[in-house]
This record gives sequence, structure tokens and C-alpha cells, in this order.
Amino acid sequence: MGGKEVFIKAVLQAIPIDVMQCFALPKTLCQSKLTRGIHWSVWNDLCTSKTDGGMGFRDLLLFNKALLAKQVWRLLSLPDFFLQKFLKLVIIHFSDIMAARIGSYPSFT
Repeated sequence: MGGKEVFIKAVLQAIPIDVMQCFALPKTLCQSKLTRGIHWSVWNDLCTSKTDGGMGFRDLLLFNKALLAKQVWRLLSLPDFFLQKFLKLVIIHFSDIMAARIGSYPSFT
């Protein structure tokens, strides 16, 4: 069981990090709802920290939001950042990132 825990934490949860830094993944992709198989424990209990009695797995939906919030923080704190200049020219136009509105058909970025 310990080997499976290390495998899940080190490999399976690390694979989508690059994508999660740039895109808001759909909720259905982040939630693990299996209809078949044996369920040994509730996933929410496994996602609690080890100090609170859980296994310390990441909740992918919350982790995705945290990574995107880090990108917004980077855009706000580094005005000369290339991505800030690109978004200002192409997407945001005349406002800042906090006042930007979602269009009728937005991208996941």
C-alpha cells in the first residue's frame, strides 16, 4: 500500500501540473468518480492532510485553482512579464486582469 501511495503522489498527481498551470480543467476531469471496483475509502478523506488523519493526496480541483491564482498573482506583481504584455494586447485590451470579463466563447486559458 505504501508503494501505491508514493506512485500516486509522485507520478500520477505530477503529470497534469503543467497543464493545470495554464488551463482551468473541467470538474469532471478533476473528480475521481468510479462506478466500478472496490472503494476502500472516501476520496475526500484521502485528500485531507496527514496531520488530520488523511493520506495527504491533492484535491486536483483545488490545486488547479491554486496554480491559476499563482499565475494571476504573477501577472499582477510583474508588470513587465511577457505574458502580461501579451494578454494586455490580445485578450484584456483596456482593463486589468481583475476587471476582465469573460466573453461569449472564452478559451480555457
